[in-house]
Amino acid sequence: QDFNRLRALCLSQGLLFEDATFPAHISSIGPNLLPEDKLWRIQWKRPTELQRNPYLIMDGVSRFDIMQGEIGCCWMLAALGSLTLQKQFLEIVLPKDQGFQDNYAGIFHFRFWQYGDWVDVVIDDQLPFLNGRYLSVHPRTSNEFWPSLLEKAYAKLRGSYQNLHGGYISDALVDFTGGVQVQFSLKDPPPDLEEILKAADKSKCLMGCSTSGQLRRNIELRNGIVQGHAYTVTGAVKIRYKNGWKLIIRIWNPWGHGEWKGPWSDDSPQWDHVEPKFREALLRNKNDGEFWMSCENFQEQFSWLYVCNSTP
Repeated sequence: QDFNRLRALCLSQGLLFEDATFPAHISSIGPNLLPEDKLWRIQWKRPTELQRNPYLIMDGVSRFDIMQGEIGCCWMLAALGSLTLQKQFLEIVLPKDQGFQDNYAGIFHFRFWQYGDWVDVVIDDQLPFLNGRYLSVHPRTSNEFWPSLLEKAYAKLRGSYQNLHGGYISDALVDFTGGVQVQFSLKDPPPDLEEILKAADKSKCLMGCSTSGQLRRNIELRNGIVQGHAYTVTGAVKIRYKNGWKLIIRIWNPWGHGEWKGPWSDDSPQWDHVEPKFREALLRNKNDGEFWMSCENFQEQFSWLYVCNSTP
């Protein structure tokens, strides 16, 4: 589908685009994602029906724009959270030639890497709702729609929303970058894990991590970590702590809330031993799903680290 040609056609006819190849129909949701009675209750709404003044992007793109909905697509959102930190890839995946302000015709497009090529995926902007709530990703700001529309394009690429329910961060990282990904088991970590994390952070690699729990998915432990869940690694820094140095790792939960409660968490006493200027630069004490932890706790709590870069 040629985005520019289709948009021009819709504008000339004064119509909003309806995508026959991924229709506003339960076939695009998938047969097994929800019980049948719920499937038939799904309604499709355009952002212009939901908001008087919708935007594709407001104040730039950030991981804090994303909040996971009903679908278990944390693997994709963890990769997306990492993508928001790397503008050079983000600008390929999320083209700038579209929005709700100029030439709006209910049509959008996104790009994903598939089998050695960037593939342009065209969608209409009808989003699925169940009982008045987003079925999928919902934006933290009610009138910003890039997370929901990008997810719809990715669902189309994979065949249905159902096919986003469970997957591997490593796949999504490659689909968003065309890069090379490597995985490290944290149960049997390389001896130079700290150096790998620091180098990956410095090289602007995309990083994610996951907890084990194939049988007990999405169970939140007392310490705040969710089992069978994917997270984004958003930073790794070495800081002065007491009389030495400490590597701490910053991690973000795609739910948009739910944080680690142990050492180096938002309210933990460890921060009292960090110089105020570093504490101010590093610590965002908000329930936004992002937290710091030590490398030791990181290895204990998580099973896998995924690193993706544009070159080997």
